[in-house]
Amino acid sequence: MFFKLSNIIHDITSVLLPKLCFGCNELLIRGEEHICTVCRNQLPLTEYTFNAENPVDRIFYGRIIIKKASAFLFYTDKGIVKNLIHYLKYKNQEQIGYFLGQWYGHTIKDNNYLKNIDYVIPVPIHPKKRRRRGYNQVTLFAKTVAKHLSAQYAEDILIKTANTRTQTKKTRLLRWQNKQALYILTNIETLKGKNVLLLDDVITTGATMEACATVLSKAPGIKIYIASMAVVP
Repeated sequence: MFFKLSNIIHDITSVLLPKLCFGCNELLIRGEEHICTVCRNQLPLTEYTFNAENPVDRIFYGRIIIKKASAFLFYTDKGIVKNLIHYLKYKNQEQIGYFLGQWYGHTIKDNNYLKNIDYVIPVPIHPKKRRRRGYNQVTLFAKTVAKHLSAQYAEDILIKTANTRTQTKKTRLLRWQNKQALYILTNIETLKGKNVLLLDDVITTGATMEACATVLSKAPGIKIYIASMAVVP
């Protein structure tokens, strides 16, 4: 009886407050969450693993010392992934981070490279931006991945100290130099000799991850792994 009643309530709610696919904006049917089955099957998975060299690794060659890098999806100017990230960051749809974290976490949880991860750290945003948005878009993604890896989620170790605007017209070197001063470690001892997975939403030039990883590397003996929800191919 309770099961039938819950189904009836669900159906009524679906009529009054229909859920739409974040990928194509079509109505979701029962059993679909966040994106429809069609869009889910069309998501451009990178299929990069932490076992073999991949293009995300090569972004950071000669720039920072990390163990491995990877990404879950390909990000393009048009498409489902762009829509998902847009809703996640600007439309108060934080649950998309959990959705992607569940999927990606399940994908990488048995990876040999990641079995000894101690801490999962999200790329931070400035407190003013966090108050305005209400959350860090990487938080739920990182928390969920941490659970799959049986690692500790650590949000307050790496913090952002300045609220900057997008610097699209500056050179990569200038952007990197500026970002260098934006991040600080609050507790170097905690990360000493630890395996850390640094997570972000989208890797483009890699400048933000490079700056964060450079700061993290101040902890003696740390081993840094990098991953993101998506990467620009």
